Amino acid sequence: MHTLILSLQSHIYSKVLISKPTIKRSNNTMVREKKLVDEVSGWLRLYNDGSVDRTWTGPPQVKFMAEPVPPHDEFINGVATKDVMVDEMSGLRVRIYVQERKPEDNDETKLPVILHFHGGGFCISQADWFMYYHMYASLALAANAICVSVYLRLAPEHRLPAPINDGCSALLWLRSLARAESYESWLSDDADFSRVFLIGDSSGGNIVHEVAARAGRLDLSPLKLAGAIPIHPGFVRAVRSRSELEQPESPFLTLDMVDKFLSLSLPVGSTKDHPITCPMGSTAPDLDTLKLPPFLLCVAEKDMIVDTEMEYFEAMKKAKKDVELLISPGMSHSFYLNKIAIDMDPQTGAQTESLISGIVEFVKKH
Repeated sequence: MHTLILSLQSHIYSKVLISKPTIKRSNNTMVREKKLVDEVSGWLRLYNDGSVDRTWTGPPQVKFMAEPVPPHDEFINGVATKDVMVDEMSGLRVRIYVQERKPEDNDETKLPVILHFHGGGFCISQADWFMYYHMYASLALAANAICVSVYLRLAPEHRLPAPINDGCSALLWLRSLARAESYESWLSDDADFSRVFLIGDSSGGNIVHEVAARAGRLDLSPLKLAGAIPIHPGFVRAVRSRSELEQPESPFLTLDMVDKFLSLSLPVGSTKDHPITCPMGSTAPDLDTLKLPPFLLCVAEKDMIVDTEMEYFEAMKKAKKDVELLISPGMSHSFYLNKIAIDMDPQTGAQTESLISGIVEFVKKH
């Protein structure tokens, strides 16, 4: 495992490659040759014609974690999944996870809904990637809940707030199901829409905060937002925090990834002090003015951005918000998505179980 992680890190720590486009003549016509102008580790390549390539170029042994898992109506390890079109006009889709009901289960019992926003620095990843499939199929079982994961639009093609708008659209779609204005059998028949929870990984944690803040200004009835769970949210500021300078980089987060992904995703001309990336900062709405549900903020002790995540926690407490803190000792950013580490490192496996248990306890409490 150690050799594999070092191999992955060697790609993640690669420097940004910048090439200037060259001009070729073809039949007296000036032709711009396609050139790579920017690269983010092994995850993303941006070309001078504006095209983006997200093909994984890191170690092939870990490629499976970033590959799509096809939907399956049959129950595999107790869970079935399907993809549903939420909005034909925009093309917005979600992936639904449901668990197999046992004969002894009470079929009249309604299940809470966990609405998931994937991470990836707003620039990479999809809801059907194996790393999310493994985590949220497991969470659906452990929490006895229905998980709904949103296929978010990606930057730089779709800069912020596009994925936040997608998250809000998915929440409003759940409201339409709760009001019987639309129908989806996997949700309409079994979901308890009075217990809807938002959850998000990394940049998805930023979306959790933003969607929760917007939801506080909406009439969602009869749907009720019962809680919000940002996991290792991408809260940063323009001036680097101490943990960014001192904590080691990890396979899922480096300074280069933070800088490049945000430069590609934030509104043009914005800095990391933007309210989406720094909701506890001076340019963001005062937290005490927001109507927010109970929060469970999950942080990793060795996360490179743990200091700014804790700044957010302290700001939420100061604003007298209902916020709990779950710390994963000795862990780095998004450790629970690394299936290789979960299987091969006992500490990572144990901390992943503890994280899921903490989330389940929060869902049951609310």
